[in-house]
Amino acid sequence: MTAPIREPSFRESVDLMFNRAVALMDLPPGLEEKIRVCNATYTVRFGVRLRGQIQTFTGYRSVHSEHMEPVKGGIRYSLAVNQDEVEALAALMTYKCALVEAPFGGSKGGLCIDPREYEEDELERITRRFAYELIKRDLINPAQNVPAPDMGTSEREMSWIADQYNRMNTTDINARACVTGKPLDGGGIAGRVEATGRGVQYALREFFRHPEDVAKAGLEGGLDGKRVIVQGLGNVGYHAASFLSGEDGCRITGIVERDGALYNPAGLDVDAVRAWILKHGGVTGFPDATHTAEGATLLETECDILIPAALEGVINMGNAERIKAPLIIEAANGPVTAGADDILRQKGCVIIPDMYANAGGVTVSYFEWVKNLSHIRFGRMQRRQEEARHELIVRELERLDHMLGDAWNLSPDFKKRYLRGADEQELVRSGLDDTMRTAYQKMREVWHAREDVQDLRTAAYLVSIDRVAASYRAKGL
Repeated sequence: MTAPIREPSFRESVDLMFNRAVALMDLPPGLEEKIRVCNATYTVRFGVRLRGQIQTFTGYRSVHSEHMEPVKGGIRYSLAVNQDEVEALAALMTYKCALVEAPFGGSKGGLCIDPREYEEDELERITRRFAYELIKRDLINPAQNVPAPDMGTSEREMSWIADQYNRMNTTDINARACVTGKPLDGGGIAGRVEATGRGVQYALREFFRHPEDVAKAGLEGGLDGKRVIVQGLGNVGYHAASFLSGEDGCRITGIVERDGALYNPAGLDVDAVRAWILKHGGVTGFPDATHTAEGATLLETECDILIPAALEGVINMGNAERIKAPLIIEAANGPVTAGADDILRQKGCVIIPDMYANAGGVTVSYFEWVKNLSHIRFGRMQRRQEEARHELIVRELERLDHMLGDAWNLSPDFKKRYLRGADEQELVRSGLDDTMRTAYQKMREVWHAREDVQDLRTAAYLVSIDRVAASYRAKGL
């Protein structure tokens, strides 16, 4: 009797993909091992008095690599949180930061909790105690370890953590930089909430700027009219779907959620679906679409682009053969297992990997961290000066317009649009767009230049590992 093939875990998948890349590199064994291993993982168990009794919670903070400091990585709240998952996510953060040239090492945190089971005041007490345990060990610190939101957390939790750090470090002038993803009124930055979804959009735009790459996926043309299925309409999936449908002309034909999936070949109204989920807790009963209780089956429906934007391992060895999408972009961390990755590559499917595709969050977190350290919002110094310079050009154009009369006229709204200086959100989007373009071009350069590199994931690992290795060499290792 043949033993069933075992699906690699998320941690094993990251290691397998790392191994595939380093096999193509000429690294000393000692340096290879130094990059591979997780430097440290702290496990904390703490009690909080809730509802008349003490409840004990287990949390983790893992530091994968300190080739650059501070280290960076989100904190997630989920019952599925465990040490292996946190260490795998920390490793991905190392490679992700290196790929997009954010000057951080990789870290990750998690609390084993279902946040939906607690009232807001209870969740605040739990969060503050978890933060206290990490802060007193310098596992939250503007110069050493900077968390951000992840699955199950948001700017609300980050605001609580920042306030807790400030209470414990009252003379630290850079206290706000201890965490990113904060609300705007609490030291955050415009564009951070949308950042990961916006990064997915920019990644796809850059991919479709290269006809040769588009052809590898068996597609042609641009994003306009492309059929898209999104798995998970949380923060990342919602913003990616909203931007792609509203700004790039994509049709969101399918949305997969916890309680099933919606399908409409003519396209779904993303905002309407989002509003329905917030009101009813799921997609069941949404009008103008076909509802399927077994939502995972929709991943196997024909489409042009599949966007897994929620959990790890949703595309695995059990369903990879049935996936029909020619292009997958990993908006979540680790949605395609190593086993499924092999199957999909053999089928000719192009995968835009997670360490690149969802790097928008850490990129804009980097901008927020810089803003907090500089103590000034982006655009404050140069926006009006930029407008003044534009005013000189507009006046000259208006003078020419008056001289030439009907022979040449300025567009009615040209002056208004041209004179307006860039605000913080526009500058953040510009920086994110530039980052995503530059990182993709570096990946595709390796993808196309080397015959032994058959996919973008391997190319991304090669670029990232090479940069981490260079940092360690510069330190004298």
